Amino acid sequence: MRSRTLAAGAVAAAALLVSAPATAVRADPGPGGPVPSPPPVSTMERSAGFDLLRPSADPVVLRDAPRRLNVTYTHDGRTRTLDQYLAITGTQGFVVLDARTGQDVVFERYSFASRDTRFQSWSMAKSFTSAAIGIALEEGAISSIDDPVTAYLPELRGSGYDGVSLRDLLRMSSGIAWEETTDVPPVHVAASLGAPLPEMARQRVRGWEPGSRFEYTSMNSFVLSWVVSRATGVPYHRYVERRLWQPGGMESTVYLGNDSNGNSMGYCCYYATDRDFARFGLLYLRGGKANGRQVVPESWVKESTRPSAPFNQGYGLHWWLGEDGDFMASGLAGQHIYVSPEHDVVIVKSTLATVLGQDETEAAFRAVAAEVARTRAA
Repeated sequence: MRSRTLAAGAVAAAALLVSAPATAVRADPGPGGPVPSPPPVSTMERSAGFDLLRPSADPVVLRDAPRRLNVTYTHDGRTRTLDQYLAITGTQGFVVLDARTGQDVVFERYSFASRDTRFQSWSMAKSFTSAAIGIALEEGAISSIDDPVTAYLPELRGSGYDGVSLRDLLRMSSGIAWEETTDVPPVHVAASLGAPLPEMARQRVRGWEPGSRFEYTSMNSFVLSWVVSRATGVPYHRYVERRLWQPGGMESTVYLGNDSNGNSMGYCCYYATDRDFARFGLLYLRGGKANGRQVVPESWVKESTRPSAPFNQGYGLHWWLGEDGDFMASGLAGQHIYVSPEHDVVIVKSTLATVLGQDETEAAFRAVAAEVARTRAA
């Protein structure tokens, strides 16, 4: 799970974030200043900059089953405890779910936040977009991920995306000229201020041969969300609500950022509770099933959480991969949904904005998962 490109972007953008109370539903300030925070859930269904996704009528039940976890891990010759890791990384929300014994929340902690806080997903959203692609593929709205993107978005003919396959978008190998650290901030700020994302996608140019290397590119994820909308005939946010969020058993309403022109920010900006992020991880841990129902095709779960290309063994189809079969959705400045199939554990971590201790995350999460497994028989 070597998200070096992601970390580089985090360093560039995190320093420009504007502070806000941790318990607030935070907007996507982006470099250059804040945008308005979402209105209360009880007001308008859609407002400039945000769409509302309604929760499931049959949410996946998570049982409170706190357990003492004595976690230590070693990184670069230094031994730390879980408490030290959470402090170093400025963690505001941390949920550990044991799926082996049921759906037990065995550890949960919040700092200047609560169980009801909606945290900004940042790029964890990319894994939701991948799930939407997999569902649309199963339903036949998308014929194949080896189709060129222009088969669904003819507007991209003549752009850097002309001839690029959906697969290469998913594995971050589109070939467009892009540097995440410097290119995503102005794009994100422009979209937050109302500039249409499709037009910005059309302006991208070819930089290298598609499918020849890995280059982490948030614009690829927007284009995929645009494909979902076009292929299904349903706005991206509504499709995710009806095909993923509700059938996946999510308990709370979520806000999803948009560019105020009807285009969802499929590369970022789900404002959701940590428990619902944990339910998404649980969905993938269980092969795409929630409440006994197949939501994401099992074949898609398997394909998207294994190496997608010889040139990058650490990335699937919008999921970061570990060395022992574990995988993770990751976002700017320390947002994570970690899944350990070996130990049947899901971990969610949310923070305001920090890059400290990020290189220790894998070691810390694996130690937590191992401790959860060890204490089951205690």
